[in-house]
Amino acid sequence: MKKIVILCLLIVGIPTQVFAQQKVPILVYHSIDEFQGHGIKELYVTPGNFEEQMTYLKNHGYTLLTFERWQDIKKVNKPIFITFDDGYKNNLNAFAIFQKLETKHFKPTGTIFVISDFIGRSNRLSKSDIKMMVASELISIQSHTATHPDLTKIVNYEYELKGSKEKIEKISGKPVLALAYPYGSFNEKVVTETMKYYHFGITTTPELFSEKDSKNELYLIPRIYVKYSTTVNDFAKALKAE
Repeated sequence: MKKIVILCLLIVGIPTQVFAQQKVPILVYHSIDEFQGHGIKELYVTPGNFEEQMTYLKNHGYTLLTFERWQDIKKVNKPIFITFDDGYKNNLNAFAIFQKLETKHFKPTGTIFVISDFIGRSNRLSKSDIKMMVASELISIQSHTATHPDLTKIVNYEYELKGSKEKIEKISGKPVLALAYPYGSFNEKVVTETMKYYHFGITTTPELFSEKDSKNELYLIPRIYVKYSTTVNDFAKALKAE
């Protein structure tokens, strides 16, 4: 009996973190390039910094997933999602770094959320870029709507959500399961419309994902920004943010 009491006391004394729910980092990038003075500097990450960050994940045993493998978050070691918004041409730099770091034991994968009507513009990914990256199985192409509107202020959801999904699927030949809300803007109506066509809705709420069994939680998936000023130490801390 004494042993049972002592064991119970020990369990009570264990920090609550031990029993805390799994927290999954979902990171968001935009441009992977040197900043040349155009656009918002903090939305750039240099190829050198990006490679250093991905090498950190490789060396620390992380498993990079895409939304097609969402169910694996409970099966793999240290799951993490790398995402890119807008479908910039310079995301090819990230793809090249993934190829460089790939080994038999480390498969770096990422998700690019493209704006379907912008595909093929001079500073955006082309159809051939998309097909090439999808064929490598290192990149998943998902939707960032057709024209990047604030979804809380529109009426024509079918074109922005269904139309973009169908256009991307026609190019990639793969199912489009996830939508990243432009500007991170959403409300109850946006979530309801997104649920008609997608399995996941992605926000920019700055926190790690953990299952709470709350209503529509797969349409309220949070992400952590990685910025131009993010150091590798900042990066490591963000992966474990409380």
